[in-house]
Amino acid sequence: MQYVQQVEFLLLLSIAIALFSKNIGQIRKNIFLGRPEDLSDSPSLRWKNVLLLALGQKKMFRNPFVAVMHLIIYVGFIIINIEVLEIILDGLLGTHRIFQKPLGSFYFFLINSFEILAFLVIIVCVIFLLRRNVIKLKRFISKDLNGWPRSDANVILITEIILMGLFIKMNAADIAISNNPDETFIISGMIAPLYKQMFSHGQLELIERTCWWLHIFGIFAFLNYLPYSKHLHILLAFPNTYYARLKPMGEIHNMENVQNEVKYMMQPELAPTGEAQPMKFGAKDVMDLSWKNLLDAYSCTECGRCSSACPANITGKVLSPRKIMMDTRDRLEEVGLNIKKNGSFIDDGKTLLNNYITVEELRACTTCNACVQECPVSISPLDIIIELRRSLIMEDSNAPQEWNGMFSNIENNFAPWKLSPDDRDAWTS
Repeated sequence: MQYVQQVEFLLLLSIAIALFSKNIGQIRKNIFLGRPEDLSDSPSLRWKNVLLLALGQKKMFRNPFVAVMHLIIYVGFIIINIEVLEIILDGLLGTHRIFQKPLGSFYFFLINSFEILAFLVIIVCVIFLLRRNVIKLKRFISKDLNGWPRSDANVILITEIILMGLFIKMNAADIAISNNPDETFIISGMIAPLYKQMFSHGQLELIERTCWWLHIFGIFAFLNYLPYSKHLHILLAFPNTYYARLKPMGEIHNMENVQNEVKYMMQPELAPTGEAQPMKFGAKDVMDLSWKNLLDAYSCTECGRCSSACPANITGKVLSPRKIMMDTRDRLEEVGLNIKKNGSFIDDGKTLLNNYITVEELRACTTCNACVQECPVSISPLDIIIELRRSLIMEDSNAPQEWNGMFSNIENNFAPWKLSPDDRDAWTS
């Protein structure tokens, strides 16, 4: 019977890992549909960003109360899952609490720490559920989250409550079975006496085994839910902060094609001979964005801090930086499925620009960088907005009339004003 359970566990573990690897592999393929971009400079500064932003959650602490609650869930997720290693080894080897004997009293210190964290995680998850569904904070009731995104957060919070509850119940039943006063834990030790009164030895063993299996099954299910959820940021926050652009936020990168056009206009002798290659400006679809823009889209936590800080959004404009990231991810998923189905991308008559993100949204952006400043994991909705606006104006010639006059002056007079370049210094006289 024991060998059967070990085989069943090995099968469950193999399926969970295989499915997760397949889904993560697909996400990686989707991300690298983007244009290449070299972000390997200054590795020491990049690791510093990982430690401060991804691991230390520096930006979250602008609101200390929420930051502490988020940190409890975050630390609980990382540390309590150390306990999963013991469960996996027990499942594979047919043992029970394999680390208890070699770690001795330190083992009880560890499990007690895990239980306290688990209890705190349950409390914080309940508070977060109330904030979303009862108090209804403005950024959580935005129309950006209509449909599945709103349910996604609730599913994750409820799942975490269930997993932490199963962990504590499993320990309580185990203590009640052992009946050893030297083997007790802080939280589950309060429940164990009640279990001994209510259940027989056989029933306690059934409760302990059921909680054990449900706990590990829940963890594997959670693992494979991540690729379909905004909570993928648990994993992608680390590479996303590492590969964040290190230039000052106000510095917009120039397009080499445009720089060359200006250079050749000023110095025609430098222009290459032969037939000119067609040039593309900005981004119309996800494949025109860089791989970092697409990694940003998958890393988005949908927390809404960017939209809450956006002056356009605050004043009632249709622009929401959070929606920009969600739309980019949705379109990327659609393109990825298209390629997976057909072997290569078959034109589906849609583009990120116009079909997902509208002209009105793009024009509402003031390029103030508030969204970039607020993002806890170094996402830049502004980069995507700028690339789409470049395509809109330079590829589609779609700009407000007021802008067209300025563009014409720059083209003809090398300045935004309708003055001849020869008269530029006339003001001195």
